[in-house]
Amino acid sequence: MFSLQPVGLGQLENDAYLALLDLKRATTEGLAESTGCSPAELRPAIRHLLDHGLVQQIGFTPPLYALIAPDEALPALISRRRGDLAQMQMQVEELADRLRARPHRGTPVVELLEGEDAVLAAVSRLQLEAREEIVAVDAPPYIGGQSNPNDLELRRLQDGVAYRFVYAREALASPEHMAAMHRCIDAGEQARILPDVTLKMFIVDRTTAMLPVSYTDPDPGVRLLVHESALVDALVCCFESLWARATPLGAAATQCGPSERDRELLSLMASGMKDRTIARTLGVTERTVGRRLTELMAELGVETRFQAGVQAAHRGWL
Repeated sequence: MFSLQPVGLGQLENDAYLALLDLKRATTEGLAESTGCSPAELRPAIRHLLDHGLVQQIGFTPPLYALIAPDEALPALISRRRGDLAQMQMQVEELADRLRARPHRGTPVVELLEGEDAVLAAVSRLQLEAREEIVAVDAPPYIGGQSNPNDLELRRLQDGVAYRFVYAREALASPEHMAAMHRCIDAGEQARILPDVTLKMFIVDRTTAMLPVSYTDPDPGVRLLVHESALVDALVCCFESLWARATPLGAAATQCGPSERDRELLSLMASGMKDRTIARTLGVTERTVGRRLTELMAELGVETRFQAGVQAAHRGWL
């Protein structure tokens, strides 16, 4: 539905504008009757439309208002708002540079986040603040006991923020989890799987990281928030090492050869998953997994699953 809110006008102005679009010309009383407002309520809205160049007044006794053609009035207003936003963006960057230039003596390198609400809020805030890239190891423990879809990731991918995720086996424990992951992959996420990984972490722009307080006795409702430091640098190196060991999944691994389903099956096999786990992950029977792997091994001309993984990688199937 059409809205004038993006150019700084409110709902009342929007209602008056659309009413005048239908009426072509109207007095304040006529617009009030059409919008269901009183003339007193409507007068400030008409004044705002006049000030923004969307409406013009014809005559004085009584004042008659006419709409200026939208394709003539709105482009100029949009262009002016674009200029204002660009100027604001420059000022935001200048303020950010000023903040970074100050010594952060009062900010601790590590903060403790306690409570599921605090953790969830921090994850959302970090994603919204990201400018370049978010990398993460998706592994238990999870808030609520299971992996959850990250709808905000889809929005940030559209904004140009890159995402790279290494998934543990538990992160893909059900068809629903797999479907959520594939939505992100289709939107641009790079995904890999490393079945036994436990080093859960979340790193934004290589400057800020979030990780459990303990890997031996993790608590999903408690996290460490680590600010720019040598510790974050070490976590980035750790992630890159895990990323290099992990098996590609999804769109990044589907350039040619077998079907996407077969590639996914081979990727899960190469990552070390057993047939029962693969079957549960893909939502098929264990027998189906075994039969299809046998067919793929024959197609690859190999006798063992290890050889199948090597040959599939050599052909670019993984």
